[in-house]
Amino acid sequence: MKAALLQLTSSDDPTENLTVVRGMIADAAGLGATLICTPEVINCVSMDRTHQAEVLCHQDDDPTLITLKLKAKAHGIWLSIGSLALKGGADGRFVNRSFLINPNGQIVATYDKIHMFDVQVSEAETYNESSGYAPGDQAVVADAGFAKVGLSICYDLRFPHLYRTLAKAGADILLVPSAFSPVTGASHWETLLRARAIETGCFVLAAAQTGTHTARAGKARKTYGHSLAVSPWGAVLADAGTEPGVTLVDFDTDDVSKARKRIPALAHDRPFGDP
Repeated sequence: MKAALLQLTSSDDPTENLTVVRGMIADAAGLGATLICTPEVINCVSMDRTHQAEVLCHQDDDPTLITLKLKAKAHGIWLSIGSLALKGGADGRFVNRSFLINPNGQIVATYDKIHMFDVQVSEAETYNESSGYAPGDQAVVADAGFAKVGLSICYDLRFPHLYRTLAKAGADILLVPSAFSPVTGASHWETLLRARAIETGCFVLAAAQTGTHTARAGKARKTYGHSLAVSPWGAVLADAGTEPGVTLVDFDTDDVSKARKRIPALAHDRPFGDP
C-alpha cells in the first residue's frame, strides 16, 4: 500500500493551519496515498496557555476535526490525525488527542497522549506539558482492515514498553506523530524510531512538525522535522528532511510477519525478579 507522511510547520492559528492541511491531504490523495498521516498538534502549535484557551475547542465542536473527517470521506482515504490540542481534559486542562479516521469519514479510534513532555532540554529550552495537558491512561490498537495500527504521540517514543504492548496486542504499524525538539531530534529521533521498529517487528510511520512555528501569542517554537518511515527490519524507507511537504512511502504489510519469523522476540519474554 502507499502511505503519505505530511510534514508541517503549523502556527498557533487553527484556521490558517486547517487550510494548509486540507491542501496537503488533497495532494497526497492525488498521488495515490490510501493512508495519510499528519504530525502532532496540527491545529495549534503554542506554548501560551491563555492563547490556547481562546482558540481551542472541545472535540465535538472542533473545526479541524469536523473538516478533516469530511475530507477523508471525500478522498476515500484512511487518515491519521496525528493529534489535535483540544479542551476537555481533567482539572480544566487540554488533551493531546490522536484520531484514526476511516474512508467513510468515521472516527475508528482515539488516543490521548500518555507520557507528558516535562523536560529541560537546555537552559533556553524547557517544556512542562503536564501543566496544560491531562495525560491519557489507555493504550490503543485499531483495526484498519489492511493492518492493525498502534497509536502513540511524540514523547511516548521514549517508553518502549508501550510499543511492545501495542505489538503484542496485534499492531502491525506504529504511528508516532510528533513535534520533536531540534536538540533531542538531532541526537535521538532516528535511533529511537528504528529501535521501536526493530524491537516490535512493526512498520513505524512518524509524521513530524518542522521549522520555526510563528506565534501570535507567546514564544515561537522550533521543531526538528525529518518525518520517517521505518521497516520492521529497521531500514529507513523515507526521510522527509526539514522542509514542509508530502512524503510518500510504499510498503507491504507482509513484511511484518517475515521480520517476526526471522527474529521472534515478541514470543521470547520471560519473567524475572526485580534487582
